[in-house]
Amino acid sequence: MSRATFHRVDDIVQVLGRANSINVQKVMWCAHELKLDVERQDIGGTFGGNDTPEFLALNPNGQIPVLCDGDFALWESHAIVRYLCNRYSPAAWQPSCPMEQGRANQWMDWNLTTLHPQVTVIFWQLIRTAKSERDVQAIEEARARCSDLWGLVDRHLADREYLLGDQISMADIPLGCSAYRWFALDIDRPDLVHLTGWYKRLSERQAFRSQVMHPLT
Repeated sequence: MSRATFHRVDDIVQVLGRANSINVQKVMWCAHELKLDVERQDIGGTFGGNDTPEFLALNPNGQIPVLCDGDFALWESHAIVRYLCNRYSPAAWQPSCPMEQGRANQWMDWNLTTLHPQVTVIFWQLIRTAKSERDVQAIEEARARCSDLWGLVDRHLADREYLLGDQISMADIPLGCSAYRWFALDIDRPDLVHLTGWYKRLSERQAFRSQVMHPLT
């Protein structure tokens, strides 16, 4: 693995992780929505650097992303998103009502445990696996499962603009990143009008376009 290097700076917000990582994209989209001046450094994947002693001191799992906010370090993308919203925009992106916070966490965790694994199967098979080695059955099974799961989201969005209502929130960030892959992959998708409308609204946001809508690699 190649050895990327990074320089931690105590007076700026840094994100350690490569731009084509969906988990890094969640954090970077959130940071740009909050108008934070963030420095991202290429770590992980072909860049390497996530197995160095310096990186492992920040995240012993050796995974990206890692947030360095001054002398404070944090790993796990959803924890980072929650932290950024709580610290830098508590009144907007993170709901103040405990019940709405619970609903936001519900959707974020559901994406992580239920939807994202299925999207990842399709992504890895179509983007990061040679055509001759693809598991067609696994792709179709994951596509069918994703269609059902996105149908659930579509029904939820039937009477609201975003996952929690008419205001975008941190709840939309993980699902929005998964939705970009879902709509960008060369697969058959059901016609889900409410989901498509929600995704179109996300796609009109400059921060989403610049931080999430990268070529799939």
